[in-house]
Amino acid sequence: MIGELAALGAAFLWAASTVIYSLLGQNISPLRLNCLKGSVAIVLMSLTLLLTRQSLPGLTFTPTILLALSGIIGIGLGDTAYFLALNQLGARRTLLTETLAPPISATIALVAFGETLQPQAWCGILLTLIGVAWVITERTPGITTASANPTRGVIWGLLSASGQAIGGVLARLALLESDITPLWSALVRSGAGTLTALILLLLSSRNFRREPPIAWSAKLIGAITLSSLGGTFLGLWLQQISLKFIPVGIAQTLTGTSPLFVLPIAAALGEKISPRAILGVLLAMLGISLLFQ
Repeated sequence: MIGELAALGAAFLWAASTVIYSLLGQNISPLRLNCLKGSVAIVLMSLTLLLTRQSLPGLTFTPTILLALSGIIGIGLGDTAYFLALNQLGARRTLLTETLAPPISATIALVAFGETLQPQAWCGILLTLIGVAWVITERTPGITTASANPTRGVIWGLLSASGQAIGGVLARLALLESDITPLWSALVRSGAGTLTALILLLLSSRNFRREPPIAWSAKLIGAITLSSLGGTFLGLWLQQISLKFIPVGIAQTLTGTSPLFVLPIAAALGEKISPRAILGVLLAMLGISLLFQ
């Protein structure tokens, strides 16, 4: 139960943060945004570890490498690809490509360390994915793609989904083979991912020099801090908790329900929610209920 609730909590926080990221991405490049949100999250995680007096875990070589690779692939590369897809496809189509992450994760986990799921769990995953896809693929007036080349956006979205899946499996394997706490594992992953994004940013220094300087303001700093607090710090921490307690396929499915949480946020902002969207939510909730059995 702890793992399932943590995964849904991460999904809610990522839904709220995605709304902010989509606005920030209009003025900040994906690599810059990845570095900024990762840096803020690392500071918050470090302060939390100091305040809670969690001692440094005795990590062996293999779990450390697994967590570092998980951060490099899932956060450094995966999140950057996600922001690129978000800029080019828009939120709904990007989230649709992300629904491929759970089945990819479950398949990799089955091959990598024999983590099997019961038929009921597979039915729950299928129903949840159908419900999410049903919500995302609804045509919404006034929403258009931001790119003249949507194929490139789809490719970035697929790379992001694959990165999230591989990163989740590697983190799950590290958590199973060590006694590291979810917060420490989140810090290691976030550190490796942010360092990767920073290296990529420096390697693309020619493009970096061409980018206009960030117009810093109190509002912008607040938006970056808030999205990093919810989406990266707390969201990643809760994801690590879910990966520690439940199979990776189920964890990725539940954290992938972010689009469902976007609906009440949109309703609160005055957007009309259609019967189709409500039906999709009910179908996904049925799938989620099977995953809780």
